[in-house]
Amino acid sequence: MHTATKMMMTSGGLMLTCTLAITLLSCALISSTTFQHETQYPVQDPLMIRQVTDNHHHHRHHPRRSSANHRLLGTTTELHFKSFMEEYEKSYSTHEEYVHRLGIFAKNLIKAAEHQAMDPSAIHGVTQFSDLTEEEFEATYMGLKGGAGVGGTTQLGKDDGDESAAEVMMDVSDLPESFDWREKGAVTEVKTQCDLKEKDDCDDGCSGGLMTTAFNYLIEAGGIEEEVTYPYTGKRGECKFNPEKVAVKVRNFTKIPVDESQIAANVVHNGPLAIGLNAVFMQTYIGGVSCPLICDKKRINHGVLLVGYGSRGFSILRLGYKPYWIIKNSWGKRWGEHGYYRLCRGHNMCGMSTMVSAVVTQTS
Repeated sequence: MHTATKMMMTSGGLMLTCTLAITLLSCALISSTTFQHETQYPVQDPLMIRQVTDNHHHHRHHPRRSSANHRLLGTTTELHFKSFMEEYEKSYSTHEEYVHRLGIFAKNLIKAAEHQAMDPSAIHGVTQFSDLTEEEFEATYMGLKGGAGVGGTTQLGKDDGDESAAEVMMDVSDLPESFDWREKGAVTEVKTQCDLKEKDDCDDGCSGGLMTTAFNYLIEAGGIEEEVTYPYTGKRGECKFNPEKVAVKVRNFTKIPVDESQIAANVVHNGPLAIGLNAVFMQTYIGGVSCPLICDKKRINHGVLLVGYGSRGFSILRLGYKPYWIIKNSWGKRWGEHGYYRLCRGHNMCGMSTMVSAVVTQTS
């Protein structure tokens, strides 16, 4: 704390932010060493947020240039940026674009350090999104648009009279301690909703929407085909839906009560659930159980799939092993824990219980 106070008196805002983040991180990083041995994903040590301190020591001896981004050329930050480009097969058409992305990358290193300090039970660092601004990331990858259904508004299907459309309170007394639909073969592989290299191939679907809008479409269209007959491509093209190949029909859908015990019961008895949440910490997420100190519950900006829950996720803030949700994302298998996100359970973390919906289906 003495070091942080001294830096507060002698340094500017950027250095202060980094110093405070690193000070807060010291305890979290010690605990993370033990935690990492329990995870199944590789820890990207060369690109972890611990690099951030190297960059600022180097800048003290680096001459000022006309552009803040140009000052990063030849620094440790640029070395890490080149490693990032190689790891994620990134390329930029001009030198100006390269320098621009380098500057964004440097800022995202600081953001990762801030996220690590605010979310110490998870691991944050460099991801495939580390060369994107917050605005670019949200516009391309946070697909939830419109916000209908937030704040308790229930969206029903075509048959409002169907009993399945009403909120039904379920018995939660005999729920299993842990449950995962992946173990039952009910979850398809993780896909990438939009590759920036193929952004021009996207239609309006890449700009996001609402899960309930998709459910309404399936009701109108008469159902959905199996993936084997109509595979996902993530590219623009004509609709090739064939009603004769419908495998499952959507009869109706309903919003689940804003209660995490009810959500767990619906997952167990009715299958994976579509949910909305605030994805602000997901841009830098690498693994672990995310349990941020502060996460706006009202700013719902991303739609994901809740496939189960676990009972023993390590949480530094809660001094032990606590329950968590298992969430399937749509940013590819290289993101997070092989495409999945673990979020601490029981506190409506990041608004995850605000917009939860389930469908009532019938097989053809």
